[in-house]
Amino acid sequence: MRHFGHIPSAKRAGLFHQEPAEFTADSPASTLAVALGATLYSPATRPRLADDVRKQAARSVVSMVLCLEDSIADADVEAAETNLVNQFADLAHGLTTDDRALQDVPLLFIRVREPHQITDLVARLGDDVRLLSGFVLPKFTETRGHAFLEALTAAEKACGRRLFAMPVLESPELLHLETRAETLAGIATTVDKYRQRVLALRLGVTDFCSAYGLRRSPDMTAYDVQLVAHVIADVVNVLGRSDGTGFTITGPVWEYFRLGERMFKPQLRRSPFLEGRAEDLRTALIEHDLDGLLREIELDRANGLLGKTCIHPTHVVPVHALSVVSHEEYSDAQDILRPERGGGGVMRSAYTNKMNEVKPHRAWAERTLLRAEVFGVAKEDVGFVDLLTAGLAG
Repeated sequence: MRHFGHIPSAKRAGLFHQEPAEFTADSPASTLAVALGATLYSPATRPRLADDVRKQAARSVVSMVLCLEDSIADADVEAAETNLVNQFADLAHGLTTDDRALQDVPLLFIRVREPHQITDLVARLGDDVRLLSGFVLPKFTETRGHAFLEALTAAEKACGRRLFAMPVLESPELLHLETRAETLAGIATTVDKYRQRVLALRLGVTDFCSAYGLRRSPDMTAYDVQLVAHVIADVVNVLGRSDGTGFTITGPVWEYFRLGERMFKPQLRRSPFLEGRAEDLRTALIEHDLDGLLREIELDRANGLLGKTCIHPTHVVPVHALSVVSHEEYSDAQDILRPERGGGGVMRSAYTNKMNEVKPHRAWAERTLLRAEVFGVAKEDVGFVDLLTAGLAG
């Protein structure tokens, strides 16, 4: 797998100072956690799910969640489980362990409802479990989380394959102020105990809003809903630290993908799209309510989140385009991490527009170079509009 791998190599070379690196489902967890990117959710009831996975892989999707939880009706769970097993068999048909096509299958996760589904599904998948990267664990708290992670441990032992967990932080106890600190502390203890199995933590902002009967419009980001913004801040505060105790935390879902009546003016500035640089693209993004998505992605990264839950394929390329490290960011990160800077100090950036202070900016620089490895570094004259345009064109 490779981000932007659907773009022809010659065209990709023209965009990147450092091209995105290839990785597989067997790559180190530290690489995969950063590489998740736009994680596309799909209901496990879809009758042609295997074909959907192949199609999205060809469009540069590298991680998918096949959902048995909120996206399907309670009455459909049993049929959805059977469908999942059959679709994995379809996907695995004709693939050998050393088959190149096997390496191009996205990272696949199953979102379950209850712990027993983990061991049951792994047993039913048989040899096809080789296509599975792990499970998404909903409404994760200390009590529920322990049961889920013990089931994952048992399933991993039974199949002999590394399986990751992605807990979803979305419970009312986490949202409510009077129980938030205790809930966060319990979650932190639980995920630390199973650290090797926890790939990333996901935020269930839709459930947060549901607890208060709220729903943000396409003109607003999650950070405009103050109840949600405060929870995100507290989650990052406790679980996203850069001192070795933290985890990758992914951005919340963007719910919109259709044209609707706009109340506020577009959030997408005209200037990056002018001078013949894709004004039509700007118009298309606005018409599909993706200007709000772009702003939210930027705010995700500014608030310590990486990657994003997605429910529509049109969201994938914007997430990935804004995950590419700019040439300026790369230059700053490299300067900060030079061996001769080990003693600290401050210097003017190579772009002469900011100061780089070695010790305070070190963690940012390390995180930036990890992102550069999997998403690449844009050439000096290449911006996100160029990456968006190329990504959408394929």
